[in-house]
Amino acid sequence: MARKSTRYLCKECGAESATWMGRCPACGAWDSLTELARVIGKDAARAAGKAPVAAGRAPAGGPARPLPLAEVPLDATRRVTSGLAELDRVLGGGFVPGAAVLVGGDPGIGKSTLLLQAAHAVAAAGGRPVLYVTGEESPGQVRLRAERLGALSPGLLLLAATDLDEVLAALEQVAPSLLILDSVQTLSDPGLEAATGSPAQVRHVAQVLTRAAKASGWPLVLIGHVTKEGQIAGPRLLEHMVDAVFYFEGEEGGSGRILRSVKNRFGPTHEVALFTMGDGGLSPVEDPSGFLGGRHLKGATGAAVTVTWKGSRPLAVEVQALVSAPRYGTPARVIQGVDPRRVGLLVAVLEKAGGLAIGGSDIFVSVAGGLRLDDPSTDAALLAALASAHAGAALPDATLYLGEAGLRGDLRAGGRLAERCLEAARLGFARVLSPAAPEGVKGLPADLVRIMPDVAALLAACGLARARGLSGGFDA
Repeated sequence: MARKSTRYLCKECGAESATWMGRCPACGAWDSLTELARVIGKDAARAAGKAPVAAGRAPAGGPARPLPLAEVPLDATRRVTSGLAELDRVLGGGFVPGAAVLVGGDPGIGKSTLLLQAAHAVAAAGGRPVLYVTGEESPGQVRLRAERLGALSPGLLLLAATDLDEVLAALEQVAPSLLILDSVQTLSDPGLEAATGSPAQVRHVAQVLTRAAKASGWPLVLIGHVTKEGQIAGPRLLEHMVDAVFYFEGEEGGSGRILRSVKNRFGPTHEVALFTMGDGGLSPVEDPSGFLGGRHLKGATGAAVTVTWKGSRPLAVEVQALVSAPRYGTPARVIQGVDPRRVGLLVAVLEKAGGLAIGGSDIFVSVAGGLRLDDPSTDAALLAALASAHAGAALPDATLYLGEAGLRGDLRAGGRLAERCLEAARLGFARVLSPAAPEGVKGLPADLVRIMPDVAALLAACGLARARGLSGGFDA
């Protein structure tokens, strides 16, 4: 016999409380706790309309039975390929049955376009249909986009709904191979006294659909809005509930798009997929290194190339720096694509170990292509770009920079050095400045790598010891 237990959810932050209080203990909002009844008991699963199917869960109407881990059967179902190689790379090989994926991004960046293309490819592959739920656009608007993208597969079903009950009813009728919800902030449960898009509604909707996806075995994709800080709107718990979290990003006015993985239980984290937006939708980038400025072989002032490791592949990328005299009392710091604290550390290392007094200058740093660098092995390129910009002297031609900077001015080799050097050789770079050389690697030119153990050696190898604006020398 099922019985009801009462809980209270905050309409502002989604926090849960066992008793009603006038003020939410989590966010401090007044009169924001609303009552939400839930069914508990041994027939709770049946009352909720969700029959568990996974090993170790309760059969319909029965208690859960613990199983030895070695006896849990592996899921024999295959991944559902999205039809887009770059998207499959970020997913780890395709959509995992029963997995919940959250995709966030700025308005108009192309989230709906990307997933509509993926839905068309999955539906065109045959099998069960794909259900695309839209809560923001009318069916006619989605049809216009689908015609432009050539995504009018007979197996692609469209539902315009903002009521969770309508979506659940459609799922019982269709039993799709993939469900895409655009967007999670537009769907609401009428039984929950909270505004549509509120943290409480977003949390509840995501929780119900995630449980249904895992019980039924179809992949779930939730499209989410982002706040002005760049975070997915809604409670932070939303990112913990799903299996994968991706951010879709791009520079304003540009055609380049980057799908970045920040969480993935079924694939590599920090993987990126590169696309270009055109009239026919999103197309994968054929030459990622060229897209990110990694084919820069001509020496330039304040621009250096490095190889970063993203997920499962190396990517050559160009970093740019500009150092100028301060116009105001406080030096300006404009940093894009790199942690500003990391740049501040490198500036201090240049001053201490390289003799460059640039701490009082205006400093601007940018990463080409809109990529974000969180790889310590790219420090050498940032050091070279900053020193070159300060000296006003060009860096050597066809040179690539690798190495992590220490606080004492030493440089250390990072991980996957061999793969990075192979990528540099493939792109045609004649020299790699690195703290160490990879050993036992076939296919590398013998004179490709030049060892530079510290910042002083790096500046000397770049010819900056004799450039104007630098104090002291490195020949002694």
